Amino acid sequence: MGDLRVVEVFADVVCPFTHVGLRRLTSQREARGRGDVVLRCRAWPLELVNGAPLDPALVAEEVAALRESVAPDLFEAFDADRFPRTSIPALSLAAAAYRVGLTTGEHVSLALRSAVFEEGRNLEDPAVLAAIAVDAGLGPDAAAVDEDAVRGDWEQGARRGVVGSPHFFVDGTGLFCPSLRITHDEHGFSIEFDRPGFDDFVARCFG
Repeated sequence: MGDLRVVEVFADVVCPFTHVGLRRLTSQREARGRGDVVLRCRAWPLELVNGAPLDPALVAEEVAALRESVAPDLFEAFDADRFPRTSIPALSLAAAAYRVGLTTGEHVSLALRSAVFEEGRNLEDPAVLAAIAVDAGLGPDAAAVDEDAVRGDWEQGARRGVVGSPHFFVDGTGLFCPSLRITHDEHGFSIEFDRPGFDDFVARCFG
């Protein structure tokens, strides 16, 4: 395959905006035949950043807004009643997968997001995490919680100026949520596809 080009992203596995961004980026990669570009997904644990777990009702509102505005083909089986109270175990599994290799880590990172947003599975369930681990060729013990690894990514992200999930780094340049324009006001929030931002992001990733 030759040298790999690594796109880093600090994000939570339960962040719906990240799910959209990663799906768009991997679709572009497939269309361009750029298997040399791989994702290094690092933990940005929102429950630690915010000091409280994400509210499933709020995430459900975000999912509904994303489906209505920019991603009607995603979040088909999202179930707020199965939304995990913590993402630390899932982020730990992703960290363990990256210790095996970049492609294994990316595979697990994407599988975790598909599990919660496309399959309605609860990432707090050890059996769900063990199944994802085994599918990636890892032993079920790879799903052991490793909060030190998660905190290590969080601390690294803070040092590098991460402001939220997802925050990408391409050739040292940081880009926060480059494919979406999110506006908050007294009536709630609106979401639009940021075409110029996305085109610039894609050019940086595959240039």
